[in-house]
Amino acid sequence: MKTLEKLIADELAHPVDPRVRAAAAAVAARHPGALAVLFYGSCLRTGEIDGQMLDFYLIVGDYRQAYGKAWLAWANRLVPPNVFPFEEQGVAAKYAVLSEADFERLTRPEASNVSVWARFAQPVRLVWSADAAVPARMAAIVAQAPATLLSLAPPGGDLLEQWRQGFALTYGAELRAERGDRPGSIVDWHPERYRRIGEVALGPSLFSDVRWRQLRRNGKALTVVRLAKASLTFAGGIDYLAWKINRHAGTRIEIKPWQRRWPLLGAVTLLPRLLRAGAIR
Repeated sequence: MKTLEKLIADELAHPVDPRVRAAAAAVAARHPGALAVLFYGSCLRTGEIDGQMLDFYLIVGDYRQAYGKAWLAWANRLVPPNVFPFEEQGVAAKYAVLSEADFERLTRPEASNVSVWARFAQPVRLVWSADAAVPARMAAIVAQAPATLLSLAPPGGDLLEQWRQGFALTYGAELRAERGDRPGSIVDWHPERYRRIGEVALGPSLFSDVRWRQLRRNGKALTVVRLAKASLTFAGGIDYLAWKINRHAGTRIEIKPWQRRWPLLGAVTLLPRLLRAGAIR
């Protein structure tokens, strides 16, 4: 049987649309000291690119080296990650920046929030790397994510159900716009993958109601903090927020001119109304 790292390394190396690789290379070129670009999310699952926004994580060696502005390095270190928009040659994406050290830390069970390991427990592709030594390092870090999710999921029962319950808990630990069936649909999209990965990733249970209450508190608060930070780094961020919520929650939010001019205030004033309407949970 293959090891978990080997299974993840094989998955990272699966081919993708050449446009995805070209976009990843362009993203990496923006930041000195870039190590890797990882592709994940709904566009990876569906294969759709046209009219969509790809999800990338850019892994760097050092925040200070990656930016020309010290305040961006400080913000990334204080509340990782920073998130930026990208659009080139008809391909749109958003990319989050993490140092390799933060990436390793945030995929472990001790992480203070679910944000990173919940995403990297899902299928991922390594679509750009700085050199031949990087893929093995990325595989070792990414492999921590599925092991973390399963260790914190409610134990016992069918393996696929354990995945579903684990993802459901992570969705409840963030402010999310996706429909209630989304955690289960992630697993049902490729159940063979989750069974294959789960058979080697499953280890001792660390499940605890107390731990999940803590993760929910941290995750909800962190979502608001990141929203505030994104208003400084993500041009058009409030329009993207509305697009994402409309797409996943079936709402028809329209952003007013004053909200574009003052995106932080606009996003904050939207939040209570969206919570009351159940558009985000």
